[in-house]
Amino acid sequence: MNIAAISTPSGIGGIAVVRVSGPSAISICDKVYRPFKAGNTLASRKSHTLTYGQIIDPESDEVIDEVVASVFRAPHSFTGEDVVEISCHGSLYIQQRILDVILSVEGIRLAEPGEFTRRAFRSGKMDLSQAEAVADLIAATTAASHRLAMSQMKGSISRKLDGLRLQLLNMTSLLELELDFSEEDVEFADRSQLLSLAHQIDYEVTRLASTFSAGQAIKNGIPVAIIGAPNVGKSTLLNQLLKDDRAIVSPIQGTTRDLIEDTITLGGYLFRFIDTAGIRNTSDQIEAMGIERSLRAAERAHIIILLSEPKVPFIDFEPRPDQKVIRIINKSDLAASHDETKSLMSDDSPIIHLSALTGEGVAVLEQHLIELARPVESQGDIVLTNRRHYEALNTAHDYLLRVSDGLTQQLPGDLVAEDLRAVIDSLNSILGQSITSQDTLNNIFKNFCIGK
Repeated sequence: MNIAAISTPSGIGGIAVVRVSGPSAISICDKVYRPFKAGNTLASRKSHTLTYGQIIDPESDEVIDEVVASVFRAPHSFTGEDVVEISCHGSLYIQQRILDVILSVEGIRLAEPGEFTRRAFRSGKMDLSQAEAVADLIAATTAASHRLAMSQMKGSISRKLDGLRLQLLNMTSLLELELDFSEEDVEFADRSQLLSLAHQIDYEVTRLASTFSAGQAIKNGIPVAIIGAPNVGKSTLLNQLLKDDRAIVSPIQGTTRDLIEDTITLGGYLFRFIDTAGIRNTSDQIEAMGIERSLRAAERAHIIILLSEPKVPFIDFEPRPDQKVIRIINKSDLAASHDETKSLMSDDSPIIHLSALTGEGVAVLEQHLIELARPVESQGDIVLTNRRHYEALNTAHDYLLRVSDGLTQQLPGDLVAEDLRAVIDSLNSILGQSITSQDTLNNIFKNFCIGK
C-alpha cells in the first residue's frame, strides 16, 4: 500500500514537504501534478531529480500551489520504495489541500506515525538501532545530543555489535560441530580459549552498557546539584546561571524546601541544574524532608556544585567515585581573604571564587562545567541513549555469565551453545534481527512523528 503524510512540523513556514512512498507513489502523484514543461511527467524523470510544476485538484482542475517535486526511485530512497517529496508553500491550508488531493487517488492512505522509517527498516535500508536514532536526531536540542544521534544513525552501534556477533557465531559453530562427532569424542573448540573469548566479549558488552548513564545525561540534561549550608547563595546562583528569577531568594534560612530544577545549554551541552534545600540540622519536619530530598538528588547528580561563603565551612559530602565536584566560594564581593578561604578546605582542592549576586566569576564556572561535560560524552567510541538497548545488553551479560560458568564446569557443548545463542538473540534484538512481533515494532515506532 502507498502512504502519504506531511513531513514538516505543524505550523506556518516558508515551505513544507508532503512525502509519498510506495510502489505506485510516482504514478499517483502524476495524477495531481502538472509540470510547467510539457512532457516532464514525474514518471519520465530519473531518480534524484527535481521538477517544477503545479498541484491541481483533479476534479475541479483548480491549481492549489506551485511546487517542486523530488523523485527518488527504489531502492535508492529513504524507504527503499519509490518516493516523491512535494515541496510547497508553508500555508497550513495549502499543505492540507495537497495531502487531501493525493489521498483522494485510489490506492493510497495516510501514513501512520514513523511508518516511513519503519519501511526503511523493513527494506533493509537501516537496522532498528539506526531507525531509533532517527527519532533521537529529530528530538536533539543540543550539539552533544545531535552528535550522539548522528553517530548511531550512521551505524556505530551496528558495527560494534556485528563484530561481537561474529565471534559468538564462531564459538557456537565450533561447539555445535562437536555434536555431529559426539560418538568420536572429538573436541573442536579449546575450552580455555573459549572461556577467554567469552570474558573478552562480556567486557565489551558491559563496557557498552555502562555508557547508558552518560548517554541519558547528554540526552536529557547532565544533572548538576547545587548543595551547601543555608543562605550561602544556592538559589541566587541558580537564578544567575538561568538568567531568570527561577528560585525564591530570602535571607531567612530554610526558604528552599523542595527541589527546583531547570535546564540551560552551555557549550553545546544541556545541563539540568537542581537547587536544593540548605543542609543543616533542623527540627522542622518539612524542612527536614527537603534536606533528605536534596541529599538524594546529590547522589543522582553527575556534577556537584559544593557551595559555601567566606568563613563558612563546606558541608561534609562524600561524592561517588564517578562524580565531579566543583567547590565554590560565593559572595566574592564581600572580599574574603585567601587565607580565610584556605582555612575552610581540608586539602588543596582548587576552588572558584564568584559572586552569584553580581555575576562576577560565573563565566569561569560555566567554562568549568563545559570542560567536565566533555569526558561524559567521550566515555567511549559509542554512548548508549536507548533504554531498550541497555536492557538487551544486560540480558546478554547475564547469558555470558552462564556461558563462562558452563565452560568452567565443563558442561556439554550443546548446553553452552544454547546460552551462546541466547546472547546472540539479545544482541540481534538491538538491531531488530530477531524481532518478529508486530506489537513490539509498533511500540518502538509509536513515538515517531507522522511524516517520518
